[in-house]
Amino acid sequence: MDEIMNKVGSYWIGKRANKEIDSIGDDFTSLSSSIEGGAKWLVNKLKGKMQKPLPELLKDHDLPVGIFPRDATNYEFDEQTGKLTVFIPSVCEVGYRDSSVLRFSDVVSGYLQKGKLADVQGMKTKVMVWVKVTSVASEGPKLHFAAGVRRTRNRVAYEVLRDGVAVEKF
Repeated sequence: MDEIMNKVGSYWIGKRANKEIDSIGDDFTSLSSSIEGGAKWLVNKLKGKMQKPLPELLKDHDLPVGIFPRDATNYEFDEQTGKLTVFIPSVCEVGYRDSSVLRFSDVVSGYLQKGKLADVQGMKTKVMVWVKVTSVASEGPKLHFAAGVRRTRNRVAYEVLRDGVAVEKF
């Protein structure tokens, strides 16, 4: 009887361990889209500290949720300095309802403040030619992009998450 109970107990513990290992494997699979962002995510998960989703972070800072592509889910945010680094699986473009287009590098960074993303690196917009975006500011129903000149656009066009279309170069 003891031998049977040992086998049953071993079987049950083995099944439980396999389930836990599979769970860890799923976590690593979901983080493979960005090694650098994924490493930070894993450290935070191990510490028991989870980040809120990127769209929620943008809402909390009075910016529209659609200024980044839908698959930009890994990010680092330093609350003390306001430094935001967003990891995007590949260089891509996103088209918006107002016919504007933004192009994103695989890493976009800037300083997040209430209603503004300043000192932006890794984002361009099309104004006859591709121009680097240096800041994005929200002011009521308007969204202002500083890209050599200040381009004012309707905020509503950026309130919906959109898929990025892969391009070869930033």
